[in-house]
Amino acid sequence: MDRRPDIIIFNPDQMRADALGHLGNPAAITPNLDRFAQRDAVSFRNAFCQNPVCVPSRCSFATGLYPHVRGHRTMQYLLREGEPSLFSELKDAGYYVWMNARNDLVAGQIPGLLEQHASEIFYGGDAPAAPGPEQPDPRGKPGDKNYYSFYRGKLKKDRDGRNYSSDDEAVDGAAKRILSFHSDRPLCLFLGLMAPHPPYAVEDPYFSAVDRTKLPPRARVLPKAGKPPMEERLREYMALGRYTERDWTELRACYLGMCIKVDEQFQKICDALKAAGRYDNAAIFFFSDHGDYTGDFDLPEKAQNTFENCLTNVPLLIKPPKGVPVDPGVTESVAELVDFYATAMDFAQVSSSHDSFGKSLRTILADRSIQIKQYAFCEGGRMPYERQCDEYHAYGGDPSDRTREYWPRQQAQLDSDAHEKGTMICDGHYKYVLRTGGRDEFYNLKEDTKEERNQIDRLEYRPIAEKMRSAMLLWYQSTCDLVPRNYDKRFSDEMIWHRVKNICPPQHEQAVKEKIKEGAAFMEVIAFCRSLGGR
Repeated sequence: MDRRPDIIIFNPDQMRADALGHLGNPAAITPNLDRFAQRDAVSFRNAFCQNPVCVPSRCSFATGLYPHVRGHRTMQYLLREGEPSLFSELKDAGYYVWMNARNDLVAGQIPGLLEQHASEIFYGGDAPAAPGPEQPDPRGKPGDKNYYSFYRGKLKKDRDGRNYSSDDEAVDGAAKRILSFHSDRPLCLFLGLMAPHPPYAVEDPYFSAVDRTKLPPRARVLPKAGKPPMEERLREYMALGRYTERDWTELRACYLGMCIKVDEQFQKICDALKAAGRYDNAAIFFFSDHGDYTGDFDLPEKAQNTFENCLTNVPLLIKPPKGVPVDPGVTESVAELVDFYATAMDFAQVSSSHDSFGKSLRTILADRSIQIKQYAFCEGGRMPYERQCDEYHAYGGDPSDRTREYWPRQQAQLDSDAHEKGTMICDGHYKYVLRTGGRDEFYNLKEDTKEERNQIDRLEYRPIAEKMRSAMLLWYQSTCDLVPRNYDKRFSDEMIWHRVKNICPPQHEQAVKEKIKEGAAFMEVIAFCRSLGGR
């Protein structure tokens, strides 16, 4: 039998779909990914994450479950004991699972838990610290325009002409493992990067490579546009009103420069697979956990309960292993990151230990015109009574400490009205967002590509919005929970014995107790007693 395929997962953090050249951004420079999509892989234009921040998204795509199923919808509730992931399941099925220590998935306070999900963990931290920004003190003082912008700009280089980051170290560690892996076991390699997550900072040649004149227009802040109040709170606390269009241009170009470096790092992994003779039989996945505002709506970074495409539409490129038909290029088919789990398990020929909600994308890879689902869903925010954002939370530190760069986001999330729970449904053409506070949203993505104005009150869209609202209800009903496969006994051994002892022949008492101890059900024990001559 042919060796099971290697499963290679390259996972940048906070990368928008439109950071890729082949998806239409004239300023993007991603030649390796563009060539990968043209020759070997299928790129999904309409791929969506299931939560617009890191931890909930990762807990979702690694399990095939939506964030609401087990409550994994905050930055501080990760997978715990008894919750398998793709990685633990592949490991149990005989895969050698390598991952770097970019966690955001498994609860760190439980000793040994991360090791249940991996055969080898690359911690790194052995390289000297990379040089910082060329501009001294790029944040400035409180009140300066860059204080909360996350912008650092061009990075310095070391004496070797590099800015060797923790991502570079992890990429080199992954490439080394690929080249030195000579086991008969199939390899699962999960490489999670920090880039292009802010702060926005990158060295040359990447910083200067982006043609600023080619950047497409940003999404504008329009008066009375019906946008979510979270964005208004973020703008209020970040106080970026002094940011000029030139400032936003530099921030956006820097972000795309970071994506150029990610593109080169991805190619380094592909080159290692080819040198090791493992490329053809590898299933290769490239996708991000969520996107980034990058200046849209006058905002940097992200928010946990807003759902514009800049945050929810992510790159998803898949190359199947040899023997699996592929129709390379861009597909318009709707996909979700929960589908990654189903697809990887399909290629690995491993049955899941739990029910999940994604669909294998294998048929779309063979024919890009196929549609296997109508809608994608994303969810975020919280209920007013939840305290996940009070006091200390994932961004760390004292909420009253205004020197922290995440202070504005933390303050905005303390506002339960702004941080209200919301759920998005999107078919690639229309998008509807249901909110607990009643401030729903609706967008026609073909007419309003940047989602600048909420159209929920337009009468002509009301039937479509109602149809999507009904579809969301059916989705919630079908995904609201799952029944564990390890069923429980209703009676303890002692309970069963006391229920059957009156019908058990005295001379067979020990045999009946052994039967109970072996795990026989109550009715099985009764039948056994009667087969021994009991009443």
